[in-house]
Amino acid sequence: MSITALLLSGFLTFVELNCENLFDCRHDSLKNDTEFLPTSGRQWTPRRYWRKLDHIGQAIISCSTDTVTYQLPDLVALIEVENDSVLYDLTRRSLLRNAGYEYVMTSSPDERGLDVALLYQPFSFQYLHHHAIRVAPMRGMRPTRDILYVCGRDMSGDTLHVFVVHAPSRYGGERETRPFRRLVVNRLMQSVDSLQTLSPHARILVAGDFNDYLGDVSLCDLEDGGFIHVSAEAKGSHGAKATYRFQGLWASLDHIFASPSLSLSVDFCFVNDQLFLLEEDKKYGGVKPYRTFNGMRYQRGFSDHLPLVARFRLRECME
Repeated sequence: MSITALLLSGFLTFVELNCENLFDCRHDSLKNDTEFLPTSGRQWTPRRYWRKLDHIGQAIISCSTDTVTYQLPDLVALIEVENDSVLYDLTRRSLLRNAGYEYVMTSSPDERGLDVALLYQPFSFQYLHHHAIRVAPMRGMRPTRDILYVCGRDMSGDTLHVFVVHAPSRYGGERETRPFRRLVVNRLMQSVDSLQTLSPHARILVAGDFNDYLGDVSLCDLEDGGFIHVSAEAKGSHGAKATYRFQGLWASLDHIFASPSLSLSVDFCFVNDQLFLLEEDKKYGGVKPYRTFNGMRYQRGFSDHLPLVARFRLRECME
């Protein structure tokens, strides 16, 4: 798509996707990644790795909100990616190799080596700077993922601040781990408050896998902090009522929030449930995300989460 056509389109498309363990096949001696090696029980071979990369690329490509030009998403927040090598392979050697994406990511103390990243199209998002926000664990909490902060300008010239989050899981019990997720949101809000002190009307986008559902306290903390839950009502068009399904029930662990100034620009938000991203739920009926592994059984799928897509209107100040 030409720059002129992009300007005329007047939109910025943002995607959030949990990739479900996007590991390479090499052992990092500093991380507990042995589960995803060729010699592991999962038999995570190069063949399976490259298929996974292409599947993630296919999922991203399918998030186009324009059925005429099929413009690729401008920004893609990725959850559960292992390292820079994986991002390089995804953007330079997979189905996305001609898409032109650049990327930034964290390098967290997470014990398994999982991180978060942001892909961006340089012609629609002018990258300015980024940094990782470390979350100091509380007592009883394992080291968790850094929050990724990225600052850039969209095609209208407006500054956009993006935070990408992957909060601690519920492993060990929802109630027991609830304070860990609230801690992450509290650290996020500290950074947001600092930003808004300098720029009270800053356009801020917060997205990621919060490992909490609509109405849970960590998400309420964000809304109490002034954020608008952009994805609260997001659904798919082929049976998905959320991004995630557990024991037959649809609910979203993935969320997109916007500051009040940015929420005014929201055009729509939906769950991308293209048919190839789904499989039949033989136990509970209906459909569910077509995941890479079902337990330890490899099944060639995409992810256990579906992509979340939001489109924003650009300010009409372009020459």
